[in-house]
Amino acid sequence: MNTEQKNRSTILIVDDSEMNREMLAEILKDDYDTIEAADGKEAIAAIKAHENEIDLVLLDIVMPEMDGFEVLALMNRYKWIDSIPVIMISAEGDFSFIKKAYDLGVTDYIQRPYQSYPIHRRIDNTLMLYNKQKRLLNIVEEQVYAKEKDNRTMINILGHIVEFRNGESGMHVHHIQTITRLLLRRLVQKTDKYDLTEKDILQIITASSLHDIGKITIDDKILNKPGKLTDEEFAIMKTHAAAGANMLRDLPIYQEKKSLVHVAYQICRWHHERYDGRGYPDGLKGEDIPISAQVVALADVYDALTNERCYKKAFSHEKSMEMIMDGQCGAFNPLLLECLKDISSSIAHELDMDSKGEIDKQMLMNVTEEIIEDKISDQSSYSSKLLEAEHEKRVFFTSDIKEIQFEYDAQVETVSLSEYGAKLLGYESNVIYPYREKNEFLGDKGAELISKLRSTTAAAPDITPYETDITYNGKTSRYKIIARSLWTKDNPPKYIGALGRIIDTGSEEKN
Repeated sequence: MNTEQKNRSTILIVDDSEMNREMLAEILKDDYDTIEAADGKEAIAAIKAHENEIDLVLLDIVMPEMDGFEVLALMNRYKWIDSIPVIMISAEGDFSFIKKAYDLGVTDYIQRPYQSYPIHRRIDNTLMLYNKQKRLLNIVEEQVYAKEKDNRTMINILGHIVEFRNGESGMHVHHIQTITRLLLRRLVQKTDKYDLTEKDILQIITASSLHDIGKITIDDKILNKPGKLTDEEFAIMKTHAAAGANMLRDLPIYQEKKSLVHVAYQICRWHHERYDGRGYPDGLKGEDIPISAQVVALADVYDALTNERCYKKAFSHEKSMEMIMDGQCGAFNPLLLECLKDISSSIAHELDMDSKGEIDKQMLMNVTEEIIEDKISDQSSYSSKLLEAEHEKRVFFTSDIKEIQFEYDAQVETVSLSEYGAKLLGYESNVIYPYREKNEFLGDKGAELISKLRSTTAAAPDITPYETDITYNGKTSRYKIIARSLWTKDNPPKYIGALGRIIDTGSEEKN
């Protein structure tokens, strides 16, 4: 296969009409590879078989076996809709069909009959947009990967320093991260109680390496004592939790509530707390213990039991599970104990797989998507605030002006009226489809105005001001109309709407 063939996008055409499929395939054959499906079930089977190859789906609505809406529902369930754009092509023109299609995630809706050139361009544009999004996602993912790799390297170094002072194997940090990951993954599958995002999970896993950093402050003789600690020695050993937390609290970045250091603080201070309140250093009970510390506490106990320490031999997996479930190591969150049972059979395999310290690529992808969504959300929020501010300015500066001011959006066929204008004419502030049936805006006068605006050009956008009689609430008055058409900066420019003022000239009412 040559490079050109490899770079061709693949489009899945889903339609129960063989003629319709052949027409679309003929339109696309010079630029795209196509796969055909005669109904919804065939479409789902094709997506499952070629998920990584299909770049776009052209989907009909009305089909036997499984209709287009059912296909979209399944694409949403399996998250395919996030990476495979769908353009719906149908003879159905009812608004309810169109709305439902967009609600289910389609990127475009094309109504039959259609012309070959426009549909080809709309497919081109959709794929171009999705390819740009994929490139952006890859760039951000690489940055997240590099940053996370650096974070884990530095934190692991600190964790290993503590391990070697404590006479441990050097794998304890990796073990804690792996078991923490497994527990958190199972936890979010079982409940949404803790509202954990992918970013939260990654932070907890990374911060778990610092759980025992406070042991740097403990004397080697106590850390590595082969027998049981005296009461006094154990009291000293217990100070490592608060000591490690205090080190982190003194860092400037600790003030950022969602920072890695803040999560590490929670873990350091409270990973020896127990669900019944009998832990240390603060005797926290139940859900007062942060979930990050609860999870790492359980991971820490399991790894301590299953590995040799200077004061004990290693227990088997089965014996360790029995001791934990019997409460011999303190009380844990019952839900987390269920999670530990659920992952029990896979722990050994996962510990072996993670021994190289590889970063979970799928997790990084999920975190990347969250970061992008957060940025988009922040930008959208900022944009919304700007729009709200502009609206407030407009209301403030126009509230005392006794004239009808309007904005016409030709693309969505909507007229936006000033507060005074909407009240005077008896309309809502936004009139959708202003020249259709009952939503007539200014009656035939409105149609006349739009006609004048459409006769303007981008170079000469202003209409010649004129006066006309307008009737509202059974009364007729003389008004002067001033308006300007709006155009894009494209070459050639495209007409997109207009701005206008309708001013009462002060003439007497006509009966």
